[in-house]
Amino acid sequence: MSKHATLVFSRHGESEWNVANIFTGWVDVDLSEKGLGEAKGAGELLKAENLQIDIAFTSFLKRAIKTCNLALESADQLYVPVNKSWRLNERMYGGLTGLDKKETVVKHGAEQVQIWRRSFDIPPPALEKESKYHPCHEPKYAALDPKEVPDTECLKDTIARVMPYWESTIAPELKAGKTVFVAAHGNSIRAIVKMIEGISDDVIPGLEIPTGTPLVYELDADLKPIASPLAVEPLKFGRYLGDAEKIKAAAEAVKNQTKVG
Repeated sequence: MSKHATLVFSRHGESEWNVANIFTGWVDVDLSEKGLGEAKGAGELLKAENLQIDIAFTSFLKRAIKTCNLALESADQLYVPVNKSWRLNERMYGGLTGLDKKETVVKHGAEQVQIWRRSFDIPPPALEKESKYHPCHEPKYAALDPKEVPDTECLKDTIARVMPYWESTIAPELKAGKTVFVAAHGNSIRAIVKMIEGISDDVIPGLEIPTGTPLVYELDADLKPIASPLAVEPLKFGRYLGDAEKIKAAAEAVKNQTKVG
């Protein structure tokens, strides 16, 4: 298999609500100080790897948009065209939105919260339209059919939202042999990685993608991934740029966000 195109993901840097340990979803919170540094660091890794980006994609949420811009700036590639789509937004956390993760565990029990966070097809309770956090109140979604604005989502729903954009817009750029950068969110990246890697429904929810760490795929002309000896389980094809031990620790920290005591 010979390399035809390169796909690089970067999950956004740490956000202010990551720090506060709050379920965020579609709420448009900003990057933390550390998150700004992580986004710049992602760009430095792109530069060190000599990855020349042709086109970039991101979501409608500022934590991903800023990560995209800061990474491109650090890589000295701010000229790269950037496309934004709501379809690359984070998973909509429904009624969990705005709640403290540990308090939610105390209230509903660790097992139930784990199901909401990490099951493939069981969404949290719906977010009431009256909630100040509901995206139906935001001008950025005014052009959407109201039926497209979710009240809650599981990972399966997120995949159904993300993949039409992959097929129609991102995949053709890769088929053209380009190097594509996608700065998005844990769950919207999971959706695409699941398809590329062929990861099963029961394994994919547990894949932790660390913040601000580029994940690189080399693809053949049919957009089939080329195996990398540097892939970390459960991945077989994608490789992270940067310090492997730090990456492992960062992924573990995300996993432990709902641990109480």
